Amino acid sequence: MGWTPLYLNMQHKNVLVVGAGEVGNRRAHRFLEAGANVVISSNHVSEELKELGAIYKPHQELPKWVDWADLVVVASGDPKLNHEVALLSKDKLINRADYPEEGNLIVPSSFFIQDVQFSIFTHGKSPLMAKELRKRIQALINEEDILKLELQHFTRQLLKDKIKDQKKRRDYLYQILNDKKINELLHNGKLEEARVSVIELLETLN
Repeated sequence: MGWTPLYLNMQHKNVLVVGAGEVGNRRAHRFLEAGANVVISSNHVSEELKELGAIYKPHQELPKWVDWADLVVVASGDPKLNHEVALLSKDKLINRADYPEEGNLIVPSSFFIQDVQFSIFTHGKSPLMAKELRKRIQALINEEDILKLELQHFTRQLLKDKIKDQKKRRDYLYQILNDKKINELLHNGKLEEARVSVIELLETLN
């Protein structure tokens, strides 16, 4: 199959988006939000994307901007143009919205629940089901889960200063994750009180 999930730091990376329809706009928006430099080659660019920092360049300059790009997104409605850009981009990271399997990078359906990011990839079988699965995941994650995440992060930072052995740190994290009193506090939305309980518990450690 060949595909494996990765997260790329796109801060200050160069992204060329060919096409500014629904898919092209959505992907340009995502990379702009991630801090990338985005050039769009299309017949038009929305004012919103321009305000976010996207720069318009004509198709005649595509070879120059393909060479400039770290990543190329092919998302035009012109099959011939898409093919030409794909050939120009053969040595680049390339995301093909028309034929994803012919590129080497997938931009999956992705969403946040506070600081937790989820990505769904159906290998192109059903974008509709990706949306449905997204709704199901969003319905399952609740505020208590997010508070547990925050408390685990808080605890990990304390343990890194106190315990050098990684296995011991993991054991204490499990202990706190399953602590009845702490879970009751989180269930009632009392994150600060749960943090105090963690500090008190860690003070008893050898």
